[in-house]
Amino acid sequence: MVTADNGEGLLEEFLADPENATLDLATTVARCTKALGLQHAVVYLVDLQQRELVPLTDVVPALPVDDSLAGWAYRTQALRVQDNDTGGLTAWFPLVDGAERLGVLAVHAAALTPVSLRRGRALAALMAMLVTSKRAYKDSFVRRTRSEPMRLPAEMLRAFLPPRTIGTGHVVSTAVLEPAYELGGDAFDHSLTETTLHAAVIDAMGHDLAAGLTSAVALAACRNARRTGADLPELVHNVDTALSRWLPDQFCTGVLTQLDLASGMLRWSNCGHPAPLLIRDQRLLVDAMVREAEPPMGLPDLVAEGGRRCHEIALEPGDRVLMYTDGVTESRTHDGTELGLNRFADYIIRATAAGELASETLRRLIRSLLGAQPDRLRDDATILLLEWWPPHR
Repeated sequence: MVTADNGEGLLEEFLADPENATLDLATTVARCTKALGLQHAVVYLVDLQQRELVPLTDVVPALPVDDSLAGWAYRTQALRVQDNDTGGLTAWFPLVDGAERLGVLAVHAAALTPVSLRRGRALAALMAMLVTSKRAYKDSFVRRTRSEPMRLPAEMLRAFLPPRTIGTGHVVSTAVLEPAYELGGDAFDHSLTETTLHAAVIDAMGHDLAAGLTSAVALAACRNARRTGADLPELVHNVDTALSRWLPDQFCTGVLTQLDLASGMLRWSNCGHPAPLLIRDQRLLVDAMVREAEPPMGLPDLVAEGGRRCHEIALEPGDRVLMYTDGVTESRTHDGTELGLNRFADYIIRATAAGELASETLRRLIRSLLGAQPDRLRDDATILLLEWWPPHR
């Protein structure tokens, strides 16, 4: 019998055994659940478009993100509890890797106590780490979280994309990208160092494999320069050079940013792209980040004399910055009209006022745009939202 005294010890023994590291995730869940004295547990991963929570077993059905208690736990990153059909209780624990929402963990028990809740949280944390470590090379995860075949350009681009959401207690960067299975040339990137958030949105010319390859090279050039400590102008120059050398007939627009985490100073370079939007105190600061347009990346001859210009703005606590591709504002709403900048910003403002997580705000927005266009978006639609709070908050 597992008691409060020996449950954690049994889990430690399981984790210390190197043979257990090679087990499939379903077996790991079952054995860890038993070691912790819990009745039963099931891992649900969110699908690619964040519509369903898909179990890692065929015994139970998938659950909708927008219309289930499991989905509520996913959307809010908070514990939810409900009665189950066997007379016991089911606790839904969010599966979160840092700031990235992965899915939920269902823990079934006859009763929930402080001990079982603590162990459920420990199991959820362990499963989140295991999913993150294994999904890069486990195609079984990918197959379960896809609902249709993916086109080759989209497959290539998604191999380069970072997690949807990254962050700390002071900054978050989150992104969505549609159409999920038919991407052409849109991409995003974000990363954190101890002092800086780097974020970028890129839109390559065209909607084919060449466009996807252009965005992939641009992302690689960004990262290559960033990881050598390059400043923002050098980073953009690296993209210009890479595209002009390896893909001389291709170019892309984009916004590349660096945010100082301590001061909130945001620097950016806009290369032929829609200007970012700044939302402060639940209102859009019109034209706050509008500057004279630079040429797209991949056309270095047009900027050879003066080099790329960078701009800066001091963020205030709670500011949200939106970077997007024109497929967002050109998308159609339910009444058939274009979304446009004002309605786009208004949606974000209302969601902020309602206290939604930044990642949930974007998920709901892209869902509403897709719901208004059952056939397909007119173009790739990418949104990246970053939110900053000072470290001394």
